[in-house]
Amino acid sequence: MSIVCITPVKHLDGVYELLEQYDNVFYEPDINKNELKKLLITHEIEYLFTNPNKQSFILDRELLEHTSLKVINTCSTGLNHIDIDYCERNDIEVWSLKTDFELINDLPSTAELSFGLMMSLLRKIPEGFDSVKKGEWDYEPFIGRQVKGLTIGIIGYGRLGRITAELLKGWGVKILVNDPYVDVDNENCIRTTMHEVWKQSDVIFLHLHVTDTTRELVSGYFISNMKKGSILINTSRGELVNEKDVINSIKEGHLGGYGTDVIADEFGDVKESELVEFSRENDNVVITPHVGGMTWEGQTKAYKWAIDKFGGINER
Repeated sequence: MSIVCITPVKHLDGVYELLEQYDNVFYEPDINKNELKKLLITHEIEYLFTNPNKQSFILDRELLEHTSLKVINTCSTGLNHIDIDYCERNDIEVWSLKTDFELINDLPSTAELSFGLMMSLLRKIPEGFDSVKKGEWDYEPFIGRQVKGLTIGIIGYGRLGRITAELLKGWGVKILVNDPYVDVDNENCIRTTMHEVWKQSDVIFLHLHVTDTTRELVSGYFISNMKKGSILINTSRGELVNEKDVINSIKEGHLGGYGTDVIADEFGDVKESELVEFSRENDNVVITPHVGGMTWEGQTKAYKWAIDKFGGINER
């Protein structure tokens, strides 16, 4: 069995040691696409271990064709860094965290970050800190909003939507939820239409996977129906949002702010992102570099689970 690991794991306690128990492991966290293609073919690699947060390229047909890969094991729930259609057509299995509900329901890190983004915008934390670093001490420009009494919208009531709703208990907020595919089993939540979530919410959390239906769900029409001055939080995928429409709405004074852990093209040059450029001069946009699941506790637990899956290969 030959494995190539293209995501860093040595910083996590006990994770690399788990990986070393297997024969023929290639540890290449900084490898580029061309080098990986050569490695896969030269050493007839059968198993690839990855995570989208450090992966700078998509695992697509160009890379996977003419290789001996049997399994791509990704330590993530999102799969937009992998050409799933090609894998299905060519009998390459894709393993991900989303198949183990007990595990991922105990990984709240991404939902927790969404609260940090919300608080950063509601309380103007980044710009307040910038002011202090300049030697200023004036609270008046940074008067914000309290959370208690707000209406919070959650679009997508899967794992992260449920965790977000649970975390909101005790905050004294009204919670509106929209998800046509699952039951809303939280007595603190009100299930309603997408339009009502837009119209009533002071803060909207996006907790969705990217599909043909949800791609650029948040565009001009969506935003124009949102409550004036409301805030949008996205810790899912950048492709859910039309970033030009977000920028235009903030410029026009309708959208109050956008807090995001993702951008539309994470495999391109971040310097060319219009949203990133806009954020340099606009405090109503807060961006983090896809760190939602990046906590010591969450990463260690998830990576150990994913690596342990290789142990079942010889039993199949």
